[in-house]
Amino acid sequence: MSRFFSDKFASLEAYTPGEQPQNRQYIKLNTNESPFGPVARAVEGAAREAKRLHLYCDPECGELHQKLAEYYGVDRYQVLASNGSDEILNFAFMAFCDEKNPAIFPDITYGFYQVFAQVDHVPYRQIPLREDLTIDIKDYMNNDSTVFLANPNANTGIALTLDQIEQILQANPDHVVVIDEAYVDFGAQSAVQLIDKYENLLVTQTFSKAWSMAGARLGVGIGSRALMADLNTIKYSTNPYNINRMTQAAGVGALESIDEIRANCAAVCENRAWTAEALKELGFEMTDSSANFIFVRHPGIDGGDLYSRLKEEGVLVRHFDTERIRDYIRITIGSREQMQALVDAVKKILQ
Repeated sequence: MSRFFSDKFASLEAYTPGEQPQNRQYIKLNTNESPFGPVARAVEGAAREAKRLHLYCDPECGELHQKLAEYYGVDRYQVLASNGSDEILNFAFMAFCDEKNPAIFPDITYGFYQVFAQVDHVPYRQIPLREDLTIDIKDYMNNDSTVFLANPNANTGIALTLDQIEQILQANPDHVVVIDEAYVDFGAQSAVQLIDKYENLLVTQTFSKAWSMAGARLGVGIGSRALMADLNTIKYSTNPYNINRMTQAAGVGALESIDEIRANCAAVCENRAWTAEALKELGFEMTDSSANFIFVRHPGIDGGDLYSRLKEEGVLVRHFDTERIRDYIRITIGSREQMQALVDAVKKILQ
């Protein structure tokens, strides 16, 4: 880094995104993207708006917000679209955390929580998962902190129940509880249905997984009008034109194609069950995933070694070199053909 880089970021550990290789074609199962392309209406909408890129996009995202409100069954002013759910999460750290309101989140979860806390100079505490990699909800009660929980949890895929989420909300009435539902469409229960019951609940979702729009960068926050007003203040103070017109139109098109989206999610869940069973027969152990990935380990091979060997075979998965989970690899669920290729490669490596 240069000599001009501010000392306030001297110890910052930037988020490391999953590999996006450009020099070789892989069976890409490392970044939890959808194996299905975007729906036709999303593509048509983006193409239509591409002809108007000389004009600013709608900063209020009027049509998109109306479609989102209809989809979630909430008021128009209880949703806020964002440039990926990462932006909403960052807004939440900025709006609801400070010296008096530190952040808490698990030690094994989405890596951006720690980065956002450091960038926004928010005191934070990471709470260890249990030995079985599950969350103990008692750890998130009465902490005088803003709570950030991915549900299902990132990397493990393990989901909390709505009852458990309610217990956390009830135990923290004076602090915001953020439920990050990036993977909720693959088997978990959404907390959106609780937003009118708990004024301290903020739910975030993304169009990157179930909606096949990772490259479009679209996310959404859902909560009370008051929380959305807070987040809007941050938005209009940082980047009012945060969602380009092509992405807004693509989002509207996707929201008009719900049946196709749900069919794609069902196919991913079927492929997840098939892959899990095939790997268990090969001696793998895994968490109980409700996401579009599985988190697995094999007693006969190191996680880092398995990742490297699979990459040599042309299959890209994700490995985290962190003490508690370095024996595991995370495998995105793709098409049945992709999962068959993964299983074949694993068999070859184990032999």
